[in-house]
Amino acid sequence: MLVKAPANQATPTQQAGEYDLRQIDCDPNFWYPVAWSHKVRPGKAFAARYAGHPIALIRPENGPVYALEDRCAHRQVPLSKGLVEGDCIKCCYHGWAFDRAGKCVTVPYLNREDVGRPVRAYPCREKSGLIFIFPGDPALAESVPVPKIAQVGNPDYKTRHFSPRLKCHYTFMHENLMDMNHQFLHRRQMGSITARFLGQSKGENFLEARYSFARKGGNQPLAEALIFGKHHDDGREQPVEEVVSVRTTYPYQTLKIHDKDGDLIMDLWVAYVPLGADQLGTQTFGLLSVKKPKWGFLLDLAWPALGLFTHRIFEEDREIVELEQKAWRELGGDRNIEVFPIMKSLRALLAREGVPNKAAKPVHKS
Repeated sequence: MLVKAPANQATPTQQAGEYDLRQIDCDPNFWYPVAWSHKVRPGKAFAARYAGHPIALIRPENGPVYALEDRCAHRQVPLSKGLVEGDCIKCCYHGWAFDRAGKCVTVPYLNREDVGRPVRAYPCREKSGLIFIFPGDPALAESVPVPKIAQVGNPDYKTRHFSPRLKCHYTFMHENLMDMNHQFLHRRQMGSITARFLGQSKGENFLEARYSFARKGGNQPLAEALIFGKHHDDGREQPVEEVVSVRTTYPYQTLKIHDKDGDLIMDLWVAYVPLGADQLGTQTFGLLSVKKPKWGFLLDLAWPALGLFTHRIFEEDREIVELEQKAWRELGGDRNIEVFPIMKSLRALLAREGVPNKAAKPVHKS
């Protein structure tokens, strides 16, 4: 897709041009997860990344986790390989010590304080089993809320998490989940099932599409039957009464399923975090919450089957979006022909909310 250049960044020549959607970076002025909480143990440091920036997450024995640039100001080696002492991280090389604000508090062999250059500190929050950083303007961090994540902490739901890496631009993932018309891809897992578009809602920073489904043939997957109930096959097309709502509230995405009575029975939250500076690789952080049935042990018994089912679905999605990215590279740009109005609106939202990267070149219409 070709998108208009933001006026506050474009040169006079660029103002008449448009950018390829795959050259639109994530807006850094949001909270992005970079690690699961359990990965950062007390008294240890952990290496993470955001869009080519190395991040050191440090959890003191006492006190909250914090985030620093993962390069010592002295010789640029990773602070994440260092030693946590008290509230500070000591570089593994010469022992320079930095506090949670990034200030160099000790250069031990000079026996002096405040002599080393500081490192960048990132606003950092921990919520729902995830560690978030704010990679943009730190002055904005307090005014931007950390997102509500699925039904984590709600005892009526059972939640699993997943965090695969993908070799594609984050926008492919938003498109893949929003467009429920691709169920043909999952025919081996789902049988013959067709999406029916029910309507949309949209605003300045969000877009939601609602669908129902109809089963045309094939056996109903066990995991689906355990969650939604058995849909009997009498040889005719079988309507699925649940409503699936997919929503991109920039930069996050959710999928919620409500049953015929309007009760929320499944709640997925996902964030796509760019890894490299070109943002053509993505770290996914997702949490999937499923409503517990009256007899909760039934969901526990079904949990491994549900995990296998969702893994297989995701692996099919992974393959297809990475093939889309491969085509983008080979063709030298985005040649997609989009006809579904919802997808056109989504691409416009991602373009409007994102930031053209340094390598982005205006493409003029002929």
